[in-house]
Amino acid sequence: MKKLSLYLFLVLLMTSACSEQNNKCKGVDKTKWTNCFGKEKLTNGVYEGEYLEGKFGGQGTFTFNDGDKYVGEHKDGREHGPGTYTRSDGSKYVGEWKDGERHGPGAETFANGDKYVGEFKDSLQHGPGTYTWAAGDKYVGEFKDNKMYGQGTFTWSSGDKYVGQWKDDKQNGQGTGTLPNGDKYVGEHKDGKRHGQGTFTTPDGAKYIGQWKDGSPNGKGIKTFADGDKYVGEWKNNEFHGEGTYSWPDGRKYVGEFKEGLLDGVGTSTWPEGDKYVGEYKDGQQHGQGTYTYANGDKYVGGMKNGLFHGYGTVTHFNGAITKGIFKEGELIEEQ
Repeated sequence: MKKLSLYLFLVLLMTSACSEQNNKCKGVDKTKWTNCFGKEKLTNGVYEGEYLEGKFGGQGTFTFNDGDKYVGEHKDGREHGPGTYTRSDGSKYVGEWKDGERHGPGAETFANGDKYVGEFKDSLQHGPGTYTWAAGDKYVGEFKDNKMYGQGTFTWSSGDKYVGQWKDDKQNGQGTGTLPNGDKYVGEHKDGKRHGQGTFTTPDGAKYIGQWKDGSPNGKGIKTFADGDKYVGEWKNNEFHGEGTYSWPDGRKYVGEFKEGLLDGVGTSTWPEGDKYVGEYKDGQQHGQGTYTYANGDKYVGGMKNGLFHGYGTVTHFNGAITKGIFKEGELIEEQ
């Protein structure tokens, strides 16, 4: 059987050689070469293959002076149909051609180990395709003019994953991003960053729903923490900033102004036992002028510093008695 296969191979090889010899292009006027096999040396390389009406037409091989090589179909002197282009640096394209351009389904392997398999248009990645990086990253989806554009899935070698819309090689539009630790973002993107309306969740149950800008919560949003705390209000660069409400599972609540993640400005705090503070805050503590009302009816009106009565203040007791004077770090030091 092996001898028969070898015999058939030799017969076919000899038949092909004879065919090429019999169809060898004749004459010095190459414009008249047609339906024949010829060889031509040009300024940029050497062509050897079939001719039609004086031009490369059919199967042929073009070896360029710089070491590049094309083997495949030709039409009207150009690469046209299935063909393989190998560059001197080791990169290679195998696929369809049209009028000298990579056009249609094809596979391109780059010198650095990257690989693209998919559609081409005018020698650019265009349409559905898969790009695999040598480092392990992978994109499966739509391309436009050599860039990720449209719907697609990008999987990083680290395990991160994004499924959604792309524009000019960046996440742009609606999409879902997941991390190996279970974190998940579902929402809008712009220029490769979370931007617009979106929801971020973590495996421990924490959740943020709201506006994003340049990859961080910015604008209005709601954050529910794993321990049950909750913030509803304005954000800036991933921090509470502006007007908002922070509530605790035990019933405590603050309604007022925030700055860089801390209670700062004017606000109202209430406690489940009935205490209430209305006044100024700084760096997360009662600081400035304020009124503290106790559940038993006592009330303090005056200065505050670092969460304690400080400066001039008045205490009105539940029984009607009034105490006025100077306070320091929560203690009355001078009654007036």
